[in-house]
Amino acid sequence: MSPLETVVKNVLVVRHDLLEPMWTDIGIAGGRFVEVRPDILTEGVARVVDGRGLLAFPGVIDSHQHWGIYHPLEQDADTESRACAHGGVTTALTYMRTGQYYLNRGGSYREFFPLVLAAVQDRSYVDYGFHLAPMTREHIAEIPYLVEEFGVTSFKIFMFYGGHGLHGRSNDQNAFLMLPDDERYDLAHFEFVMRGVQAAREKFTDIARYISLSLHCETAEIMTAYTRMVEQDGTLSGLAAYSASRPPHSEGLAITIASYLAHETGLPAINLLHLSSRKAMAAAGLMAQTFPAVDFRREVTIGHLLADVNTAAGIGGKVNPPLRPREDVDALWEHLLAGEVDWVVSDHACGRSEQKFGVPADDVFAAKSGFGGTDYLLPGLVNRLPHARVAALTSWQPAQRFGLLTKGAIAEGYDADFCLVDPSRSWTVHAADSASAQDYTPFEGFDMPATVTDTFVRGHHVLRDGNVVGRPTGRYLRRPGFANRP
Repeated sequence: MSPLETVVKNVLVVRHDLLEPMWTDIGIAGGRFVEVRPDILTEGVARVVDGRGLLAFPGVIDSHQHWGIYHPLEQDADTESRACAHGGVTTALTYMRTGQYYLNRGGSYREFFPLVLAAVQDRSYVDYGFHLAPMTREHIAEIPYLVEEFGVTSFKIFMFYGGHGLHGRSNDQNAFLMLPDDERYDLAHFEFVMRGVQAAREKFTDIARYISLSLHCETAEIMTAYTRMVEQDGTLSGLAAYSASRPPHSEGLAITIASYLAHETGLPAINLLHLSSRKAMAAAGLMAQTFPAVDFRREVTIGHLLADVNTAAGIGGKVNPPLRPREDVDALWEHLLAGEVDWVVSDHACGRSEQKFGVPADDVFAAKSGFGGTDYLLPGLVNRLPHARVAALTSWQPAQRFGLLTKGAIAEGYDADFCLVDPSRSWTVHAADSASAQDYTPFEGFDMPATVTDTFVRGHHVLRDGNVVGRPTGRYLRRPGFANRP
């Protein structure tokens, strides 16, 4: 056994497979949990941390973020990974694609992705990985290369990009996505992406279970028509208008189309992202019954769980798919409590006010989409769900789906990723207090029922008593993580 480098005393360890937290100590060496048991001896141990009887949650895997969408990627890697640490997030998986935003360039992933990795290297306080979106035929052909060379095992389709703009109005698709003149980002392309992902699963049979495709399910044609109707009618404004312009049945229809394509192409590993409405959840359930061979996973964001079109603090809450009326928020909680959601994420996309708000500043259709929230992910769930369920939703289940095999639990042999949470210490959200570069939040004034006090990434104490400390030590995660597998 390696000599212990760190011992954290007197904590209540939360695990996805334990009904109640376990009173114990945590011993760490070489970046891994070496001992998890009561009364670990501390003689000769370099660092002893008093856990103060707090809850120790496994490090959150926030598997849906967007570093670099509105700020330079290297900048987001610094500031937004600090926000991660404040929320108990120890692993961030961010979606990345070619085209406008992100690195603002097209071309092959052979050339593009090394630039992404270089921009983030030595800048992140948490471990990180990427999902990639095949935007062109060339990208589809590169899927096996990305799996083998870079350990990228998860891919994405943005279904609404086929004929609708990122922020609500239609754009010149080829210019926006930087596509070749003879290509379209449409249903046919989505089918061929699915075939490409399934071909990679068939090539890499030993890791096929960790190769999956995620979908942003909204229907471009429905949204374009309803946007025109809402704007011409003029009765609705703000977030209510934006929700009506991207109606829930647009989600349901896209889920139905995507599910049939998954069935047609034989692709069994489908992740339905940020489901926002009762209709979206109903469609996801119906498709799971209709196509039992497809292993559907359902994702919900903390934003869609906490805020609605009336409670969010202004049009800073514009996001895709939109925040919904309260009845949809209630429906998401019903499905969450029923065990019909697989993981909860932030969909973190940091942008400052001068980037977010358009002219006029109160026009929701002129504003850009997305907002930050990774620092509210775990605090927003603790005390609202059983602790074991929170650990499953925020750590274990995304770790298993996305091939993060050394992460997801406080157990011997796993990466020493965890956070200390005070469930009795509530606080009020103010954008000015966040480590994120974002200077507004749709959660302004919201009460958070618990506080993350400390965060450890592979044993590195990156958040201490509420303050980010030390230098960035986050690592790029090749997946699946078979090396040194526990």
